[in-house]
Amino acid sequence: MAKEISARKRRRIDGTNTATSASINDNAPVFDDEAMKQHMLSLLQDKRKQANQKDDESDEGSGIDGSDSEEADDSEGDDEADEADDKDASRGEAGGRGSVNRHHSEDLDSEEEDLDEAARALLSNSNKSDADQQYTQETTSRISRIPVDRTSKQTAKAPALKTTFEGLGLSVNLIRTLAGISIRKPTEIQSACFEPILSGRDCVGGAKTGSGKTMAFALPILQRIVKDPFGIFAVVLTPTRELAYQLSEQFIVLGKPLGLTTVTVVGGMDMMQQARELAGRPHVVVATPGRLHDLLKNCAGDDWDLSRVKVVVLDEADRLLTPSFAPNLQFLFGNMPENRQTCLFTATISDAIEALASRPPRPGKQQPFIHRVESDTKTVANLRQEYLFVPSFVKETHLHYLLTHPPKEIQHLRRNTKRDDDNDESTSYIPSTIIFTQRCATAHLVHLMLHELDIPSVPLHSHLSQPERLQSLTRFRSGGVPILVTTDVGSRGLDIPEVALVLNYDCPRAADDYIHRVGRTARAGRGGLAITFVTERDTELVKGIEDVVGVQLSERVQSDNVITDTLNIVSTAKRVASMAMHDSGFGERQATNKAKAIKRARRDAKAKNA
Repeated sequence: MAKEISARKRRRIDGTNTATSASINDNAPVFDDEAMKQHMLSLLQDKRKQANQKDDESDEGSGIDGSDSEEADDSEGDDEADEADDKDASRGEAGGRGSVNRHHSEDLDSEEEDLDEAARALLSNSNKSDADQQYTQETTSRISRIPVDRTSKQTAKAPALKTTFEGLGLSVNLIRTLAGISIRKPTEIQSACFEPILSGRDCVGGAKTGSGKTMAFALPILQRIVKDPFGIFAVVLTPTRELAYQLSEQFIVLGKPLGLTTVTVVGGMDMMQQARELAGRPHVVVATPGRLHDLLKNCAGDDWDLSRVKVVVLDEADRLLTPSFAPNLQFLFGNMPENRQTCLFTATISDAIEALASRPPRPGKQQPFIHRVESDTKTVANLRQEYLFVPSFVKETHLHYLLTHPPKEIQHLRRNTKRDDDNDESTSYIPSTIIFTQRCATAHLVHLMLHELDIPSVPLHSHLSQPERLQSLTRFRSGGVPILVTTDVGSRGLDIPEVALVLNYDCPRAADDYIHRVGRTARAGRGGLAITFVTERDTELVKGIEDVVGVQLSERVQSDNVITDTLNIVSTAKRVASMAMHDSGFGERQATNKAKAIKRARRDAKAKNA
C-alpha cells in the first residue's frame, strides 16, 4: 500500500512539474529548474520514509494516536501543510485506535494534496516579485530553501550620494579653503556631479536657485587644473555681466591658494586690457559670449586662442541657449576642440537643454550625465510667496507703504545697519530688498522716485555703464544701501544671502523669470518673502506662474485706506522723477544705437540680395 501511495504521489508531482515547465521556460523564471526538481525529489523521499515508518508502527500495534505525525511535521518546520496535518491528527485522536488506519490513509492523501498545492505555489512564484517571494519564504520554510537565481529580476538602484568632501575625493587644499568660507558639506547637486565632471564626462545639472550649482562645476574643474595646469583650461559662459563677476570671485577665492588664475571678460570694460589679460593665458576664463566673441575675432593670435580648452561651462544655460546668443556661441564653439567637455547648469531645464542632452553623443564620447534635483516645486520650501492685487495707478503708493512698513514675517531678517544721515525710524531698518521691473525706464523711474521720498536705493539695468552697475551691486551687497531696483539682468545667479524681500513691481511675463527673480531670496537655508504686484491686466499671468512653479501664491491683503495719507506725496515724487529722466535724456544713446543697428542690418540685407 505504501508503495502504491508513493508511486501515486510521484506521478502527481511529475504531472504538476510537466504541466508548469512550459510556462516557466516561456517566462524566463528566476528559479533554477534543476535545483528545484532535486529538492522536490528529496522532499518526496522524506515523505516516503515517514509513511513507511508509520506503516511499520501501525503493524506492530505500538499505539499510534496521531501525535507522532504532529511531532514529525513540527521537526520539519511550520508551514501550511503542517496545519492541515495538525487538524487530521486531532481528528485521529478523537476517533480512537480503531480508526487509526483510516485516518492515516486520509493523512497521506492530505499530504499529497498539500504537497501538490505547495508545488504549484512554488512554480507560480516564478512570476512573482521579490517582495512576494520574500513573503513566501517566511510562510513555507521547507519549500523556501530552494536555490534562487535573482539576477534576472533585480533592478539597478541609484548609488547613494556621498555626504562629505573627503568621500568625494576632493583635495585637502580645496577642503581647507572651503572650510575657510564655512562650506563643510556638499549639496545634492555638488555630490552628484563631482565625479562625472572630474572624469571628463559631459554633464547637465538642474537644481533650485541657491542650491550650490556654481561649486558643483567649479570644484572638479579646479581639481583637474591642479593636476595639469596649462594655458586656458576652462571657459565659463554666463548671460549677464554681474553673474560673470560673481563667478570669477568664487573661482579666485578657491583657486588662489592653488596658484590658479582667473580672468573676467565682459562688455562695457576696456577691451585692450582684457586682451592683455587673455594673452597671459589664465587657467579659467569667465565671460559673456558677446565680448569673448569680439576678442577672439579681433585680438586672438599667437598669444592666445581657445584651441586647447578642455572644459566649457554654460551657467544659466536656459538663457544662453536662446536665439539671441546663438551666433556668438556658434562662433565660440567653432574655435574650440570638438572633444571638449561641455557642462550645462541651470535652475530651469528648458526644452532646448533636454533636446541637446538627448542627442546621440559624438563618436568616442559617452551620453551626457544628467542630474536633476527632484522636487514637487521649483522654489525652495522656506520661501513664502504672495501676491498683492493693486490698481495700476496706485502701485507706487503701495510700494512705498511696503518699504516703510516691512512685513512682520521678515523682521528677524533685517540687517542691523543704520544710515548716518537718517533720522526717520520708519526707514532706518528697511530689510534688504530687491525690486524687479520689466523695463529699464521703469527701474530708473522707481529709483529716482524713492530718492525723492528719502528712501535709499541703487539702480541696476543695461542703460548704466559697467562701472556704475558694479558700483550699485557692491553698495547693495555690502549693506550700505538696503534696496536694489533692477530689471531681469539682476535675476540670474546673483548670490546675496542676506536678501529678505523680493518685490515684483511688474509681474513677470514668463514663469521661468519668476523662478529666477524669487530665487534671489531664501538662499543658503535662510527664509525669505516674495510679493508680486498684480494689476487688473496681470490676473492670467499669476495662474500660469502657479501651474509651472507648483505653488499656489497666497493673497496679501493691503487696504487702500493705508495709503491715503501718502498718496499725494508719492504722486508728487513720481512726477519729479519723470521730469528728471526727461531732462537727463535717459535712453537717448540706446535709442540712437538701436536705430543705427537697424539701418546697418537693412544695408547688409540689401547688399546680400544684390
